[in-house]
Amino acid sequence: MDTTYWGRDFGVMLFKDAYTKENLLKYYVKYETNALYIQGINELKKQHFEVLGIVCDGRKGLLNSFNNIPVQMCQFHQAAIIRRYITKNPKLLASIELKELVAMMTKTDKESFEGGLELWFNKWKSFLNERTINVETGKSYYTHKRLRSAYRSLKTNLEWLFTWYDYYHLDIPNTTNAIEGHFSDLKNKMRNHNGLSKERKCKFIDEFLKA
Repeated sequence: MDTTYWGRDFGVMLFKDAYTKENLLKYYVKYETNALYIQGINELKKQHFEVLGIVCDGRKGLLNSFNNIPVQMCQFHQAAIIRRYITKNPKLLASIELKELVAMMTKTDKESFEGGLELWFNKWKSFLNERTINVETGKSYYTHKRLRSAYRSLKTNLEWLFTWYDYYHLDIPNTTNAIEGHFSDLKNKMRNHNGLSKERKCKFIDEFLKA
């Protein structure tokens, strides 16, 4: 499940079956909210779908919102979060090594990634704890704050990054790529119809998703 937008206040939230590739449910939304994702899952259950697992992005509070349903955080979304913290071309050796580790996430197993992250942290722990003193206030702050944030994000989300591995028999995807590709195709086609009213946009999207 995922959401894409056209402008600031018009988007579509989509729930897609990873097995059959069928689009099961959609909402036109102004804002992407956890409550609406929860509503969608409950709606699918009411329609007698059995929800074996969920793949979604790492919105705050969303990953632990579904009781007794395995939830996989999209590994590409996690990689994008790390990229925002340390940039695409980091200069610090610690950041370069973390970028290389994250690049392996989609290609390795849970134990290998967790072990690699622990080794990285042990190697760079003192570096992460370095502090700089503000000469004007006399107060100190972490020198490598963004790198610390990148590590903390990985550590916090680790519980949901390898759900596909913990529930291997369910064949859960490790990314939301199936929906991302769908959205990209939809947006490319929508560009050929610039200037549509909101009502006509909805009709166009309806037909596209049915097809």
